[in-house]
Amino acid sequence: MASGEQAALGELYDRFARVAYGLALRIVCDHGLAEDVVQEAFLSVWRAAGRFDRRQGSARSWLLMLVHRRALDLVRGNDRDRAGDDSDRAHTSRRNGRSASEAAALDTERRTVEAALASLSTKERIVLELAYYGGYSQQEIAARLGLPIGTVKSQTSEALRRLRDSLAATRQ
Repeated sequence: MASGEQAALGELYDRFARVAYGLALRIVCDHGLAEDVVQEAFLSVWRAAGRFDRRQGSARSWLLMLVHRRALDLVRGNDRDRAGDDSDRAHTSRRNGRSASEAAALDTERRTVEAALASLSTKERIVLELAYYGGYSQQEIAARLGLPIGTVKSQTSEALRRLRDSLAATRQ
C-alpha cells in the first residue's frame, strides 16, 4: 500500500472489513454510521500507509485502533449535539420505556464506563471490545490480532483489573 498498490488495500479490506465494521457498529449503534467509520479508517490507512511500522503492532491492530477512535469521536460528537436538547432526550427516553431520571442515570453510568475504558491502553481496550462487544473467544482474538493466546489472556486480565479499579475509584 505504501507504494500505492490498490490491490494491497483490497486485500486488507477483504481480511479485516468485517471485524472493523462489527467494532464500529457496536460503538455507534447505527449501520450507516458504522459504514462511514470503516470507510474513513481504511482511507486513513491508505493515506498513511508509508508511516506504518510493523514493530509497533500489526496492521489489524492499527486499523482497529483507527476504527475505535473514529467511532468514539463520532459518538462523543453526537452526545454533545444531543446534550443541548433535553426535550428530545426525554422524548426518546419515554419512547424507550424509561423515565427521564432513569435515562439520566444510565447516561451518567455510560459516561463513567466510557471514561474508564478510555484510561486503558489501546491494546487492552481492543482486546476487551473484541471479547465483550464482539463476542469473540480469547482463542479467536489471538488469531485475529496475531498474538499468542497467553498474551491475550494476560492483556484481558490486566485490562479487567484496571477497569475494575478505575470504576471503583469513581464510586468512592
